[in-house]
Amino acid sequence: MELTLTDAERANQRLWDELAPVHFRAYREVQMLRAGQPVLDDIELDEIGDVQGRSLLHLQCHIGTDTLDWERRGAQVTGIDFSARSIDMACRLRDELGLQARFMHASVYDLPAGLQESFDIVYTSRGVLCWLRDLERWGRIIAGCLKPGGIAYVMDTHPSLCIFDDTVSGALRVAHDYFHSPEPIVWDDAMPDYADSGYVAQGPSHEWTWSLGDIVNALLNAGLRLELLNEYDRLFFQALPDMVECRDRWYHLPDHAGRLPLLFTLRARRPA
Repeated sequence: MELTLTDAERANQRLWDELAPVHFRAYREVQMLRAGQPVLDDIELDEIGDVQGRSLLHLQCHIGTDTLDWERRGAQVTGIDFSARSIDMACRLRDELGLQARFMHASVYDLPAGLQESFDIVYTSRGVLCWLRDLERWGRIIAGCLKPGGIAYVMDTHPSLCIFDDTVSGALRVAHDYFHSPEPIVWDDAMPDYADSGYVAQGPSHEWTWSLGDIVNALLNAGLRLELLNEYDRLFFQALPDMVECRDRWYHLPDHAGRLPLLFTLRARRPA
């Protein structure tokens, strides 16, 4: 499929094409799936519930590790991503594990042309919202992909964390805006990759900031009904230098434990 992308999104697409094989080698989740271990967290498992026999659309699935774990839990899964190499890696892992997941090369905004069915669950998780330039359209597309009574589920970095300087240790310092700007922030600082500290990406990233209100309202404005909104003091990667691993694959700020939200989740439902 020929994707409809802006220049910033094309740059991001090149970045994720570059990172896909790096992450295929570096992600602990790949090895966990190979070993038959679960990769999804109890938070999302509890908040989504039983998926046996339910259809699930995973937006921005990257190399498909979460997608494939949902299949192992009984869901009929479709994963989409705008990075062709990410989809290639996802298909490779699917075939290696003998699973049946469908993976599609598509941007979120091209979904109406690429899908002919609707789903019980639309799932999006872990470091994805910053790559979206139009959250209102995102909300409408999610609503359009849901069956009546279906749910949308989001797990991602809490927007309040993104205001802090992530280059220095010590006292937290506000360095970035909390509220949305139409122009993306361009990051080209030669920082090591979050999954492989020995790898530095060759190209920049272009990222958009969204407030918690922006995220919730995008789904409410699309006609969905909010069922839960939770906040947690741990995160799925080391976003700040002083964060330490507090449990398997989860990080927190020891000096701010229980005081600062690092992660949020929400569930919204399309009326039946």
